[in-house]
Amino acid sequence: MSQRQKILIVDDEPDIRELLEITLGRMKLDTRCARNVKEAQDWLAREPFDLCLTDMRLPDGNGLELVQHIQKRHTQVPVAMITAYGSLDTAIHALKAGAFDFLTKPVDLGRLRELVGSALLLHASPSNENSIDNRLLGNSPPMQALRKQIGKLARSQAPIYISGESGSGKELVARLIHEQGPRVDKPFVPVNCGAIPAELMESEFFGHRKGSFTGAHEDKPGLFQAANGGTLFLDEVADLPLAMQVKLLRAIQEKSVRAVGGQQEQVVDVRVLCATHKDLNVEVAAQRFRQDLYYRLNVIELRVPPLRERREDIEEIASNVLRRLADGSDQPPARLTPKALVALKGYRFPGNVRELENMLERAYTLCENDQINDDDLRLAEPASASEQDGPSLADIDNLEDYLESIERKLILQALEETRWNRTAAAQRLNLTFRSMRYRLKKLGLE
Repeated sequence: MSQRQKILIVDDEPDIRELLEITLGRMKLDTRCARNVKEAQDWLAREPFDLCLTDMRLPDGNGLELVQHIQKRHTQVPVAMITAYGSLDTAIHALKAGAFDFLTKPVDLGRLRELVGSALLLHASPSNENSIDNRLLGNSPPMQALRKQIGKLARSQAPIYISGESGSGKELVARLIHEQGPRVDKPFVPVNCGAIPAELMESEFFGHRKGSFTGAHEDKPGLFQAANGGTLFLDEVADLPLAMQVKLLRAIQEKSVRAVGGQQEQVVDVRVLCATHKDLNVEVAAQRFRQDLYYRLNVIELRVPPLRERREDIEEIASNVLRRLADGSDQPPARLTPKALVALKGYRFPGNVRELENMLERAYTLCENDQINDDDLRLAEPASASEQDGPSLADIDNLEDYLESIERKLILQALEETRWNRTAAAQRLNLTFRSMRYRLKKLGLE
């Protein structure tokens, strides 16, 4: 007979403790009770627990202190915060501190059972870190940090805003957060908010009833219903019209939706992840994005670094792409020449990993003898008249990036002229060898 899972209940109100004990007992779970932070810490030091449910207000402190204590000393124990009704700010602070999820008083027993079930799945299905390593390629410090954050955030139900440039891998990051968490057996539903016509948006998100509008020939569930129990990933969320933003905010807050033409609210249990390549702070300041929705979606921000900030990963990503291309044909994998690799590392990649994949696919088709030269990459573009005469402000969107591109171009030219002799190239540019090494490292050209 397997050992029963154990829950720690922390609340100073006897009736709340009794209600939680009875409910969890009916779920065939063992419970221990504490009336304050000190008693809870004593229990945690004595016994292993599968979940901790704690009230926010306690006689000798608050639940946030307990969340922080568990995050430091008992990292495998998920914590859920019980807050007063309407205390959204408190709940958000708890999620940011590392809480798994939150409940509001009066406690809805159905929601409690649902939350406990999700939390206990964290122990039943430990995250497969190899899955992250196999698809989220690169061993640079930014990528190591990103993998660690994904593993941590997968253990929470907090809404996450994934920021990053187009092509940097935001949907992959969202998918990995879903797969490493307790919702892995439920649907992951990605949606590009900019691709849905405004007049169909409400029906797409919340579904519709037969006859609710012209062309509605049958009942149709929406994206929220399709993602029930799982994760809804809203890509390019900044493209939502303001009217739809209001309805989305309500659906997230109420955890229920009403289909177009429907009379009844339908309860949905969905974790919402969102992303956009735009700066949401700028969109809020310009009043194109609702501030209240921004705060609800952006409980935790996760930044995906652009490829130019992790140039040391380019070789590994390129090798992986070329192996994948070869697997889909009867040809052996193509190899990058040293000059082609240097050219890739010197390129800015405004389209990030997606652009690198497309570039290599084209070069793989064009190359000869299974070898990709720098010419096959077609990176060089003819200089425009404005570039020949000197740049104007209209040509520069970021001064640091522009200066970096000039520096890279001149260093590559000096290396070419000196047959890749770094000492000679440094002399050609009137740099010390130490300064040359620093610049090569900074530009990812080592």
